[in-house]
Amino acid sequence: MKLQAPLPLRDGVAPSYLWLPQGQWNGMLDFLCARFPAVSEDAWRQRMARGEVVNKEGVAIAPDSPYRRGDCIFYYRDLEGSEEVIPFQEEILHQDAHLLVVDKPHFVPVIPTGRFLHESLLVRLKKKTGMADLTPIHRLDRETAGVIIFSHNPASRGAYQSMFQQRAMDKTYEALAGMLEGRDFPFTHRSRMVDSDKFFLMREEPGTPNSETHIDLIERRGELGLYRLNPVTGRKHQLRVHMAALGVPIVNDMFYPQAAPAGVSDNYDAPLKLLARSIAFTDPLSGDVRYFESLRKL
Repeated sequence: MKLQAPLPLRDGVAPSYLWLPQGQWNGMLDFLCARFPAVSEDAWRQRMARGEVVNKEGVAIAPDSPYRRGDCIFYYRDLEGSEEVIPFQEEILHQDAHLLVVDKPHFVPVIPTGRFLHESLLVRLKKKTGMADLTPIHRLDRETAGVIIFSHNPASRGAYQSMFQQRAMDKTYEALAGMLEGRDFPFTHRSRMVDSDKFFLMREEPGTPNSETHIDLIERRGELGLYRLNPVTGRKHQLRVHMAALGVPIVNDMFYPQAAPAGVSDNYDAPLKLLARSIAFTDPLSGDVRYFESLRKL
């Protein structure tokens, strides 16, 4: 059963919720300051004074409210200080009673994360459309542009999510990378991918493959090639890891084969040359074949 939020959508931002874990705290303010060290005590006090931290019944929580393990609290995620504006805009490709299909620009995260909240695609779209129940039904890296599908109808969401979980769709990407000389195209790259020792990154290791990508060459562009990539599996960063492992990392990749130093700012003049070109699937509700394609070019 879906938990009903007692706080409304605020400027495109839905309230976050948290089930209180086991522990001993003098009050809710002490717990929140320990749980979210990046948020100052004064910020929590201000949110509480505005009635923006509540329990699941909608009752406002005060700094000295007792901590009760197993309770659920709701609050608005916020960023202290100004948020960087990402100077690229999304395009809505399709909207019906169930789905919203969007052409995402480079650099925009799909959901709020890290230093991005209002500049996330989800919050942007909620502001633009007023759809409070909007939810992405698959992933797309912040650095990657192209087609992404959102559900805005909770009644049908499960059918579309199951389709993606079962890989019952054809996803095609395009990537610009160095030329793979001496290769016959198309070919398939399979490998075992695991979490890297470095936070957020992936790597290949010997063992039974758990990732697979079909690779074809669309055209040669001097020393570079424009590739068509069809992931059979959906491992995190799969296409980026596979191309780097083949010795031709995708142009402007800041993570593979070598991660840039922490704190390096986005270079808006050098986006990752990876595009989610299209998605095709048989609609689980109507049985119709659906096809959506990005309008962007590499």
